[in-house]
Amino acid sequence: MRGRCVSARRGSAQPGGSQVTGGLCPMGKAGKFMETTAKYQPKVEIASDAESLAHKSVEVFVKDAQKAITSKNVFNVALSGGHTPRRFFELLAEVPRARSLAWEKIQLFWVDERYVPPDSQWSNYKLAAETFLGRVGIPEFNIHRIPTEYGDFGVAARSYEETIRRVLGAKRGEIPEFDLIMLGMGADGHIGSLFPDSYACFDTTDLACVVYVLDEKLNRITLTHPVLCAASHIAVLVCGEGKARILKEIFTSEPDEVRYPVHALWPILDKVTWLIDRDAAKAM
Repeated sequence: MRGRCVSARRGSAQPGGSQVTGGLCPMGKAGKFMETTAKYQPKVEIASDAESLAHKSVEVFVKDAQKAITSKNVFNVALSGGHTPRRFFELLAEVPRARSLAWEKIQLFWVDERYVPPDSQWSNYKLAAETFLGRVGIPEFNIHRIPTEYGDFGVAARSYEETIRRVLGAKRGEIPEFDLIMLGMGADGHIGSLFPDSYACFDTTDLACVVYVLDEKLNRITLTHPVLCAASHIAVLVCGEGKARILKEIFTSEPDEVRYPVHALWPILDKVTWLIDRDAAKAM
């Protein structure tokens, strides 16, 4: 069986991509902060440290995988890269419950990718390949990395979009519904490669778009926010004291998905689980 779809929203996408210029915890104060901007009470789990956070992430992955495979015989999941998920990836190959999943029924995608070769140290795909892909028995044809071998970034984004549509069974005009999307959040409030003040934040037409970065960072391809918001479940991993300030800002500010792209999740907070370590939660 394939993934479910919802009708696509139409909007004004920027042609050719986008540019960037530059255990469960009582809510307490956090609840007061969040209630000012959220329709739903956010679901927050605070872990004691980064290791505990990684284990909680595995629990979410395993639970959602088992649920999807039981109900429709396939688990469609998209992962993010970066520093935070490394230990989570390692545990996917170490924890017995994760290793014993029916990996042949898991279709694995990426939320975003730097436009580098798949063996580059900056590649999100390489991080997954080094940590768990070769150790869990997932078939190679179930691994859908973002293609970065095209000379034309736009062609690469369209190719990835076509792969998503084919695997999840989404027709034109439909947005595929991933069973789980696991996100990190940057210290500026970005998710995936949806950066503050980026035209990518306005792309409601494409499933994947190009992000051209002008400040010596690497160009990217990212899933757009309608795809993120259509997922059945989203887990946002936030780790480290360096994220404490931005967490307080996003939970106390009026929703502004251009300044804080993570605010694109506010209309669907009932589907979002926040996995936060104690250091990142200090200001809450």
